[in-house]
Amino acid sequence: MATENFDYIIVGAGSAGCVLANRLTEDPNVTVLVLEAGPGDRSIFIHMPSAFAYPLANDKFNWFYHSEPEPFMNQRAMYCPRGRVLGGSSSINGMVYIRGHALDYDGWASHAGLEHWSYADCLPYFRKAETRAKGGDAYRGNDGPLHVSTGACKNPLYTAFIQAGQQAGYAYTEDMNGFRQEGLGPMDMTVHKGRRWSTAMAYLRPAMQRPNLHVRTRALVTRVVTESSNKAPKAVGVEVVNGSTLDVLRANREVILCGGAINSPQILQLSGIGNPDELRSLGLPVVAALPGVGENLQDHLETYVQYACKEPITLYSAMNPWAKLKIGVEWMLKGTGLGATNHFESGGFIRSDAGVKHPDLQYHFLPMAISYDGSAPASFHGFQAHVGPMRPTSKGFVKLKSANPKDAPRILFNYMGTEQDRKEMRAGVRLTREIFEQAAFDRFRGEAVSPTAKVQTDDEIDAHIREHAESALHPSCTCRMGTDDMAVTDGSGRVHGVSNLRVVDASIMPDVVSGNLNAPTIMLAEKMADIILGRPSLPRSDAPFFVHPAYQTAQR
Repeated sequence: MATENFDYIIVGAGSAGCVLANRLTEDPNVTVLVLEAGPGDRSIFIHMPSAFAYPLANDKFNWFYHSEPEPFMNQRAMYCPRGRVLGGSSSINGMVYIRGHALDYDGWASHAGLEHWSYADCLPYFRKAETRAKGGDAYRGNDGPLHVSTGACKNPLYTAFIQAGQQAGYAYTEDMNGFRQEGLGPMDMTVHKGRRWSTAMAYLRPAMQRPNLHVRTRALVTRVVTESSNKAPKAVGVEVVNGSTLDVLRANREVILCGGAINSPQILQLSGIGNPDELRSLGLPVVAALPGVGENLQDHLETYVQYACKEPITLYSAMNPWAKLKIGVEWMLKGTGLGATNHFESGGFIRSDAGVKHPDLQYHFLPMAISYDGSAPASFHGFQAHVGPMRPTSKGFVKLKSANPKDAPRILFNYMGTEQDRKEMRAGVRLTREIFEQAAFDRFRGEAVSPTAKVQTDDEIDAHIREHAESALHPSCTCRMGTDDMAVTDGSGRVHGVSNLRVVDASIMPDVVSGNLNAPTIMLAEKMADIILGRPSLPRSDAPFFVHPAYQTAQR
């Protein structure tokens, strides 16, 4: 058993951990250790954007979690991949860059103690993080580490989806991360010069040139080490298994958990921080009684609305071995072609009903019929829209299965557990069909594949969702910020009742935002870095945002 000392120990080299590693080591007098349970990120399947299904669908770079049988989803164990590699989930995700809606952050700020998380407070940190290929403005950054590009939409199906949306009465939005989220348009991706631009590429690698940053891979943190005196417990380090070695590494200032919505609550519970009854039942000592640890699990569920395509222009043509070889060679030699995109180049946000103030349904359009992780490709030319509710009312949990750190935790999402969620998903299916039935798709549209045209009633759509819907891979909120009895962290990410211990990742979101979570998590870490270092916050933004003027009476 060895002991080493650092100022800050960051657990997890994911989207938040890489940001903090970079920002904290800007101070040359600070020493930082980053511990990552997984390996390095050198694989071609990580860096080639179109190959993201490979790391997403196996356990080499992925915790490969599955939920317990979901009670409202035909008892299916739902797949929950989480990055276990430098860059974390930013190294295995679909690279979609979406910030969420301004009103999401204003909703955060409505909670006591979270007033500084409003959209006006967060927008400057989105801008700080970003360099947008099209240039910056009041909404978009121009000199940040995270490179963001916009889909070229060369395949005519991308344009058809946007045009069909307009024909159905929805607006065109040039930038759904700018003034107006609501509408359909081109989508942004974290791709730079044809390569995935993960947080490992954007933040960690540049910082690794600094002598005060230390990074260790294949290092599994088993618990946070705490000490108690007459005062509250204090985090003083972590216990780490690296191969056959057990080390205790000490943190002079803070231990910062950046393990994400599954692993951060797991580590807290293994450290004796959580629901006291559940901890005692596993023989774990109670260091801090925080019943909210692992509760409030929120995620986005989505379903695919798939049609056959009458013209052979879809990505199905790229699925044979020779085509893949050609795509791979072009990408390796030039960084261009079909290998240089995530293929989610158009999409959008709409409202499911009149009275909904900001969009509650999201679209990712794909010119192919295939599952997200590539596990179920179609055997024909087709296209699909991924659609799902943005603010689910169904909530789940992350709990320990045992006191063994190597056992995966119990995960239950309770997807579609409320009538509100089922209502929004039904609306999503019906509104998507309406878009695909517009004139813009007449030359392309074949028969409805999934759900078939026979699926029409509420009960039939519900049954289809139970059998076919999948996670959009946005787990969050299990260590949420707040001041009430079920809150785990305060507005600065500090764990209630334990000094020198902080959580910075998607788990501290009080509510999931309306969109993908990589960009919000990076923003959150950028903002937290200033808080941790005691630097003044960036000046608040006064940029306005769009809310449909007739949202109370009009659905579009």
